[in-house]
Amino acid sequence: MRTTLFLISAILLAPGLHSQSKKPERKPNPVFAPVKDDPKLPRVLLIGDSISVGYTLPTRKFLKGKANLHRIPTNGGPTPKGLASIEAWLGTGKWDVIHFNWGLHDLKYMGPKGQNLFPKEKGGKPQVAIAVYEKNLEKLVVRLNKTGAKLIWRNTTPVPPGAKGRYVGDSIKYNTAAARVMKKHGVPTHDLFTMSKARMKELMLPANVHYTKDGSSVLGKDVARAIESALKK
Repeated sequence: MRTTLFLISAILLAPGLHSQSKKPERKPNPVFAPVKDDPKLPRVLLIGDSISVGYTLPTRKFLKGKANLHRIPTNGGPTPKGLASIEAWLGTGKWDVIHFNWGLHDLKYMGPKGQNLFPKEKGGKPQVAIAVYEKNLEKLVVRLNKTGAKLIWRNTTPVPPGAKGRYVGDSIKYNTAAARVMKKHGVPTHDLFTMSKARMKELMLPANVHYTKDGSSVLGKDVARAIESALKK
């Protein structure tokens, strides 16, 4: 009996037994790591969803020695999240350029019980209707203008055929609404939609709104170009 209890205790206390049941810790995403400013360089803020997450590090690489490139510490999501979070994202520091986008989360379809990426054929609705999206963008641009930064609107990238819960052509509809807001406030548009549409098979994942690693690098290079151009004006 004592021998049996000893064996059970030895097994339970064996090194590594409990550690095997623990979930491995996630490494922090370097995209969201704080940026230490070089005081000699201008400060730039990126706002956007996972598409911008993909091009953040490439953009930072292309702007090395030219600008301090920050980004919001999360996925920017739809415009309601932007309205709720914009003050925290802007912080109290001075921004020289703000490159921003909302759209792919607004136009995605949700189910009647909040199901994510729910097909419209089964009753799904856009997370944020176009009319509401336009009103939200209006409020966000008014707030961003108060920073005194040079603003760059990055239009919403395409939805490829077969993408789950999003539909081909909706980016164009939401971009049209956004264009009215940007024209009203004199905000220039960085057109990543046209380039992405023309090079979809090369840059984007199949049936997916996201980009390959090389595709994100191509976007990052163009984002850096747009920011450099704004800084020179």
